[in-house]
Amino acid sequence: MAWGLRDRSSRGPKRGLTLEQIVAAAIKIALVDGLGALSMSRVAAELGASTMSLYRYVSAKDELLTLMVDTGLGKPPPAAPGEDWRAGLTRWALGIRRSYRRQPWALRVPISAPPIGPNNVAWLENALQGLAGSPLSESQKLSTVLLISGFVRNEATLTADIAAASGGAPVMPGYGSLLLRLTTAEDFPALHRAIASGALDDDDDLDTEFHFGLERILDGIADLIARS
Repeated sequence: MAWGLRDRSSRGPKRGLTLEQIVAAAIKIALVDGLGALSMSRVAAELGASTMSLYRYVSAKDELLTLMVDTGLGKPPPAAPGEDWRAGLTRWALGIRRSYRRQPWALRVPISAPPIGPNNVAWLENALQGLAGSPLSESQKLSTVLLISGFVRNEATLTADIAAASGGAPVMPGYGSLLLRLTTAEDFPALHRAIASGALDDDDDLDTEFHFGLERILDGIADLIARS
């Protein structure tokens, strides 16, 4: 339906809503009250319509969720002139991360099928275009996109979970000191070396962690390309 393939002309009387209005109302509810608050009846109430009238546009709530995620994701950022594969995948990963940060509810929608919506497919095409000049096989290119997509989603979910649990406050301050009380250097020597280095005393910096992880993934892809 997101591609405009469904014939809507013969289904019931003239309608007073649009699919775009329904999706926008559903996204508004998810943003304000969370995905758990979303229901077809709640969307209908938001629009001043009957619940049954929504089924002239979407067949079920699952279809609405698919349309919401595709709409919330938006369009991929365009490639910069002369951009190489590494810069392109970095831009791509940061773009998806921004989308998840704008629409954190989307992380709570289970992935039940490959991407099919027009925006999702545009993101896939955008990443594959960035790898078009590389010696990777088509299968390796798709695997690369899946790997980075999974990393970004996992990091975004972790960030959203921490934000929801902490309310913006530091997460478990004094974590290193607590571990020192709970463990011994004899049983956990590597952990105690990490604590002694002060690594666990740093403020939570998920941006740094994200970039570290992404760069290591890209280093691995660079090595694969060099050996191809």
